[in-house]
Amino acid sequence: MKKFKRKILACAITTQLITSYHASAEEKPKVDKEIEQIEVTATRRSGSIQEAPINITALNSDVIKDQNIGDLEDVARWVPGLTVSDQGGREGSPIIVRGLNTNSSDRGSDGGTVATYVGEIPLNINLRLTDIDRVEVLIGPQGTLYGAGTLGGAIRYLLKQPQLDITEGSVSGDLFAINESDDTGGEFGLVFNTPLIDDVLAVRASVNHYDRPGYIDYKYVVRNPGVSNPNPDFTNQDDIDENLQRVNDVNDEQITTGRFSVRWQPNSSIDATLNYFYQKQENGGNSTSQYGALANSSALQGTVGKYENAARVLEPGEQENDLLSLEIKADLGFAELVSASGWSSYEQSGQRDQTDLLYDIWTGYADFPAFVGQTLDTSDQDNFTQELRLVSASEGPLSWIVGGYYNKQENLSDDREYTPGLTDFWGGGIANVQKDLEYIALSNSEITEKALFGEAGYSFTDQFDITLGARLYEYDISTNAGSATPLYSGDFSSLDQIEMENVSANDNGNLFKFNANYTFDSGVLAYFTVSEGFRIGGGNGIAPCPDVLPEQQIVCALPSEEDYKADTTVNYELGFKSTWLRNRLHFNAALFNVDWNDAQVGSSTVNGQELITSNAGSANSKGVEISSRAIIGDHWTAYATYAYAKAELTEDAPDLFGIGIGAMNGDRLPGAPEHQFSFGLRYEQDVLDDKLLSVNYGMTAQSDMITKVGLRDDGETLAGYSLSNLSAKLTGDMWSATLYIDNLFDKYAFTSVRRDKSWAGMSTSGANKALPELQRVYAHYTTTPRTIGMKFTYNFEL
Repeated sequence: MKKFKRKILACAITTQLITSYHASAEEKPKVDKEIEQIEVTATRRSGSIQEAPINITALNSDVIKDQNIGDLEDVARWVPGLTVSDQGGREGSPIIVRGLNTNSSDRGSDGGTVATYVGEIPLNINLRLTDIDRVEVLIGPQGTLYGAGTLGGAIRYLLKQPQLDITEGSVSGDLFAINESDDTGGEFGLVFNTPLIDDVLAVRASVNHYDRPGYIDYKYVVRNPGVSNPNPDFTNQDDIDENLQRVNDVNDEQITTGRFSVRWQPNSSIDATLNYFYQKQENGGNSTSQYGALANSSALQGTVGKYENAARVLEPGEQENDLLSLEIKADLGFAELVSASGWSSYEQSGQRDQTDLLYDIWTGYADFPAFVGQTLDTSDQDNFTQELRLVSASEGPLSWIVGGYYNKQENLSDDREYTPGLTDFWGGGIANVQKDLEYIALSNSEITEKALFGEAGYSFTDQFDITLGARLYEYDISTNAGSATPLYSGDFSSLDQIEMENVSANDNGNLFKFNANYTFDSGVLAYFTVSEGFRIGGGNGIAPCPDVLPEQQIVCALPSEEDYKADTTVNYELGFKSTWLRNRLHFNAALFNVDWNDAQVGSSTVNGQELITSNAGSANSKGVEISSRAIIGDHWTAYATYAYAKAELTEDAPDLFGIGIGAMNGDRLPGAPEHQFSFGLRYEQDVLDDKLLSVNYGMTAQSDMITKVGLRDDGETLAGYSLSNLSAKLTGDMWSATLYIDNLFDKYAFTSVRRDKSWAGMSTSGANKALPELQRVYAHYTTTPRTIGMKFTYNFEL
């Protein structure tokens, strides 16, 4: 790896010396540059960002390449008001807008307040950004046009469309090294586009494979679960080696993405695209470290480094997404008819070290010297979405959108916990559908959502417009779920013995939107928006607790844990967008105030610690978001963003963390910083006669964040930090080569947390978990170490 870095740095120095010489040898004529106008369609009409009277940020393919943006975590650093707490590829990173979050910063803690779309179709995915036209981020509730799950906003991935008049393609490659990793990473992509019938029918295909090496070492993995002792004599190296093994660079990640599209445009009135998209993601383990997170009584205290994990078993995970969509646009003269149909599926499987939770449920497990608990979690989701809408095309003062929406989602999950070797340790003879199966939870659910929506706008003058919007919706949810603890049941020979509990929920409602905007003579666009968002409620699908609880382990729901209500947001926003100096300076800002009612929060049952959803009361977020971009002289471009969000509860939530454990009015919400800042500087210079050199520096920073509402229930404060990136790109007619350094100064910081201090015997309230001397689950997610790489892209036309 050191040799690799030296070669890259040598190339960079040589390139800079050559380009500096040629830049000084020849003067180029001045070009009157302007800031590129990015067209967006988030309002269901095409227009530039500066003309759209809403809070929207868009990153097109050029920006994505220049700023070395690969996924949503990278996007969030440049979007004011958007936070994605990086939890590595193994866990889904929480997406938070304007601090609207009540969940702890634990693994898989995404509150579901932001919906993601691929084209017109909702798809919950962290897309690898390859062959992307642009990413649009709508900040603030988007309930009228986008429906459920847009309490905080919506994110749209727009794939590049097949081109009907050109045969073209590209080949791209990336080679990089990460500090703390022994391996070299890489990425390879291929894109091809060709007309089958000129100007009528075309296809576009792409494939991309990303391979990122790991940098977290699992230091104490048992050699043989259920036989090896996970807690040997840690002062005896022979005893350690006999029972445990070190596995380096465990949190590696491989993402394979494929896409095939067919576009048909038989005449000027019809434009249809059939698209198939596929993404598979494989991860070797979690990106967590127990550095400084073990109890003083632990035999491992002080032995775990910054990039080391103390899990007893490996924790791999795999996810597959696919989407088949058909989008048809028809020009009817008076309006454009749009039909968007989508069939998507999601499959997930993974393994985790569950030893610590089982210790806390029953300390008797520790009597088995080789005790280890591990999970096998699997889930499947199938989704069908259909939207029809009419968008007016008249040139008069009145414009309108009207449409209908239907979505059906089917979910299956099968979660199992195993305790290898425990059955034999207890003497065997336990009838069980699978040996050493300690716990099983099965669930299937069906969610149906229907809606009618519309917007009407009227231009009173060329400068003043008002838009009113509404959405009428209804949903039905049916959940059938059950669980069992086979090692305690005495006779569990068939899954049919699981008592399944059915919970149904349905509701209907309406959402409204008001927008007024005025364009001053100077060109400044001012707007005021009131918008609403919602998220559906439902049942947790867990059997009610009996009147008298048994002494053995039981998983059941108290009356307050059986179901949860829908939650809603109302957003008040005043903003402006301005363009100055002949489109060489953009300055946009917005003030907002969001009220959140019946906020849903992830929790767990008192009995059995089963994950559930509950309601936390009301909350509020208020603040400001600013973004600016400027062209300075002939060679420099600067851009900056700033966001401030004060998010807090506005009423007491007495049972937020369990019966009798709550939070208070005024408590700060977790998971997002109050302050975010980004700054970028770009230098461009023609070199080597016809080549373009561009050097980009970017810095993103955030203030501290807390891990639980009000720092209660053993929440903690994670310090703020900043990250710097640097790249140099040389572009020819058909190719480009980029040298880049991410996390330039190799900053080590915590981005999120797994569990809390009570699991390491550090509870401030005294509510420590059982056997803290054996617990290892409390850990932190960390920033990715410094990464140095080189990219190359070759474009071709045939």
